[in-house]
Amino acid sequence: MNIILLGAPGAGKGTQATKISDGYGLPHISTGDIFRENIKNQTPIGVLAKSFIDKGQLVPDEVTCKIVEERIAREDCKNGYMLDGFPRTIAQAEALDKIANIDLVINIQVDFGDVMERLCGRRVCKDCGESYHVSRLNGATTCSRCGGELYQRKDDNPETVQSRLEVYSAQTEPLIAYYTKKGLLFNVVSDSTPEATYEKVSAKLDALLK
Repeated sequence: MNIILLGAPGAGKGTQATKISDGYGLPHISTGDIFRENIKNQTPIGVLAKSFIDKGQLVPDEVTCKIVEERIAREDCKNGYMLDGFPRTIAQAEALDKIANIDLVINIQVDFGDVMERLCGRRVCKDCGESYHVSRLNGATTCSRCGGELYQRKDDNPETVQSRLEVYSAQTEPLIAYYTKKGLLFNVVSDSTPEATYEKVSAKLDALLK
């Protein structure tokens, strides 16, 4: 089962990806995590990616597609995988069509008015990448999943979040129409708790597996 997670920044893709990966044993392939690993190690592609990410812009398609193609060719993806943060553009989706067969595209819908509060209050584990919100941490500074240190990403500030939402609307939203035409899109509204959202997602995945 090969699936894609779609949604605006702050829609909760990372949280749902963790739940899906744990529940269905699918490798969670996050282009954001791949880029952050390269940025941390200061690889050439990491330095290039950082120059775009710091401005709230998307990394060029040719760079992103190359990384994804290499990742899904690995042994752990032979029985399925979950793409989070890719594709982001029609060009990326068309490139993906040439190297993969996608079974389902989950589109997590969220009101843009909630995104600013979500992202500016987000804290991420440096070790495992788990995301939290300050309102639910009760002052904690370490990850409950692995004990790693929590931090605020540099791009989680009002100016960059606004830029990311504008980029999303212009380049990524058309993917909804693209995958609707293919009959692969499943919309789920993220308007309550992550658990309630996952209940809807898992019901759809269970039906797909049958």
